[in-house]
Amino acid sequence: MANDAPEPRVKFRHLDDEKWQAVRAIELPTGPAFVREKWLEFSDQCLSLFAKWDPGMMIHKHGHNSEHVVYVIAGSMTCGDVECTPGMHITLEKGAAFGPFVAGPDGVELFEVMMGDPRSFPADTPGFEKLLEEKGAKRLPNPPIELPDWLEDTRN
Repeated sequence: MANDAPEPRVKFRHLDDEKWQAVRAIELPTGPAFVREKWLEFSDQCLSLFAKWDPGMMIHKHGHNSEHVVYVIAGSMTCGDVECTPGMHITLEKGAAFGPFVAGPDGVELFEVMMGDPRSFPADTPGFEKLLEEKGAKRLPNPPIELPDWLEDTRN
């Protein structure tokens, strides 16, 4: 009997070969700030990415529809009350929420892996609106991104 299933494979991608996508944006008193990502693997099983956040960039407290791992490579950020510096590893269990996030004065570089549906859900919108107001910042529309055809953009 023939097996039509594809063979398991090894895939290689180099960061330098991938394009940046701005995925989040806010307006700070000093100007716009972004989260930019390079997606290294994107399937229905896994999204792995390299991210750069501009100094002062903020993202609301949120959760993901999958297990999520964040590793701080360079710079710093706070996640709620926790200062995250190079070497910090964060594991977010499916359905849990973390944040809000605020990038440090040099921004932050992250490696992230989501094992399953990578889309997020908000966890404290009023708290984030208060944080933005305290920092003299405001939300900007989400930049357009190139998602796979099988995944709807549900960013909020």
